[in-house]
Amino acid sequence: MQNFIFYQKENFLAFTKTRQGENKLGQTIQAVSNVKKWKQELKSSSSKFVLVGIPEDIGVKANYGVGGAHTAWPSFLNAFFNIQQNRFLDGKSIMLLGYFDFSSLHLKAQNKSIEYVRDLVSEIDKEVTAIVQEIVACGKVPIIIGGGHNNAYGNIKGAALGLHSLGKVKAKSINVLNLDAHADLRALEGRHSGNAFSYAMEDGFLKKYGMLGLHESYITAEMDKKISQNKQLKAIFFEDIFIRKITGYEEAIEQLLTFTKDTYTGIEVDLDVIEQVLSSALSPTGLQTIDARRFIHLAAKRGKVAYLHICEGAAQLDNGISSSTTGKLIAYLVSDFIKAIK
Repeated sequence: MQNFIFYQKENFLAFTKTRQGENKLGQTIQAVSNVKKWKQELKSSSSKFVLVGIPEDIGVKANYGVGGAHTAWPSFLNAFFNIQQNRFLDGKSIMLLGYFDFSSLHLKAQNKSIEYVRDLVSEIDKEVTAIVQEIVACGKVPIIIGGGHNNAYGNIKGAALGLHSLGKVKAKSINVLNLDAHADLRALEGRHSGNAFSYAMEDGFLKKYGMLGLHESYITAEMDKKISQNKQLKAIFFEDIFIRKITGYEEAIEQLLTFTKDTYTGIEVDLDVIEQVLSSALSPTGLQTIDARRFIHLAAKRGKVAYLHICEGAAQLDNGISSSTTGKLIAYLVSDFIKAIK
């Protein structure tokens, strides 16, 4: 975990705008006081949820995508820390552990071959796995923000290993429910943001994989065939819900919750599924923000949750496009998740 930076309480002031007579989440969220004893502190803390940032876009670039996913994390903190502390959301139930600083890997990736960059993604996998595994083994629920969808692999493996160590799953595997315009089931061609679930299934850490909101225009014929022939995969397409209206949105969510209910399930949200939200694959059509919020509420409330991962969003892309609302949207989604579980 050489690239992990722990936050301490004094760091929170940089993100929190204090105001007399008010109490913000940034003033109440917990942090470790002794980095050398972080596992002991985490395990004994009253917090149920643990925030971790992965501000990187190496996996996106390894998938020929537009960089910028590394900018979502600070944007999120600025929004989330300034939510009001009140009866609806208690900051004491949350610990901000820290974030990964992969700036050295970003430098290594510059002007390198795609094969080399994909090898770097495998290095990221190992570190993400280690942190998520420790958090889950402490009996906490990780909330992972930022980075490309390549980080789903580390989330899945880490959660599966952590839950297994607690005796909560017999096999070292979990299910995943992914709200996404893309299946991310590309070939095992070296790690990147488009094949985290392929590798997780190949390595035995992903049992069942449910996909909600896939766009027909962006699924390969090979992926479509794979989904239709594998009983461990289930996809409900955006067009079947909103264009042809074969099924209702909440009905589709219920179908996938039933599909994944046999064991602990990781919740993945790729922000490119939401219309006009800045991401590496910005889309002019898709879900509305309220649809994503409703999905998180139902998935968190009804399922046995292993973790939440919100990815691919950006405050600014490498092509110069920027948005001032991405961080605030993520803050809403995280808030909905915590409130639903509580």
